[in-house]
Amino acid sequence: MDRPRLALLNAAQEAADTRRNFERELDADLDVFHCPSGELPDGFQYDGFVITGSSASVYWDREWIGELKIWVGDAIRAGLPALGVCFGHQLLADVMGGNVKSMGEYELGYRTVTHDGENRLLDGIDETMTVFMSHSDHVTDEPPGATVFAENEYGIQSFRKGRVFAVQFHPEYDMETAELITRGKADEIPKERIESVLAGIHEENYAAAQHAKTLFDNFLAVVKDVQRKRIDATNSG
Repeated sequence: MDRPRLALLNAAQEAADTRRNFERELDADLDVFHCPSGELPDGFQYDGFVITGSSASVYWDREWIGELKIWVGDAIRAGLPALGVCFGHQLLADVMGGNVKSMGEYELGYRTVTHDGENRLLDGIDETMTVFMSHSDHVTDEPPGATVFAENEYGIQSFRKGRVFAVQFHPEYDMETAELITRGKADEIPKERIESVLAGIHEENYAAAQHAKTLFDNFLAVVKDVQRKRIDATNSG
């Protein structure tokens, strides 16, 4: 069986760091598309796709966001496994009929999330886990038929519907990215809170958050299962 080939839909304005983080964590062949520049795959000749985070909101009236939603909806209907992270989590919810709204505040820094232990995406990860957050929008209602499998005091943190998986947090972040993102919120968040979040970006918290990275391997296992079934169906035909 061939190495999985994924479309990485990079929705970040600052594309390079986001690309680097996902290329490090995903053991697959990646075709990378910078969505804010209008880049999208020509078709659905992939084993799956991943949507990254972004400083944009899914409800903004932007041409690239509308086009991304159309491609993602078609890809889901084509049966491609999907993983959405932060903005990607919210966009998948929106495309499949859920609701996304502004929180009126930021969830920022290393936080605790609890999952139910029932979802394959988080297999092998403690049911109470440390993750890095950076978002001011959230999914208020999951898509019809979806299962919520992780939450915290801010609400829905992960859901699944069929081959679609979504997480609000950032398992791909390294410490450098976490610090860079935090400092970038200085115009929106009081200085005292920025300093508090920065103080929490240290080796102990990062080591704890490393466990959540297992979800990338778990997602690729799902992708390979779908890939294997497709090959078996082709051979049997």
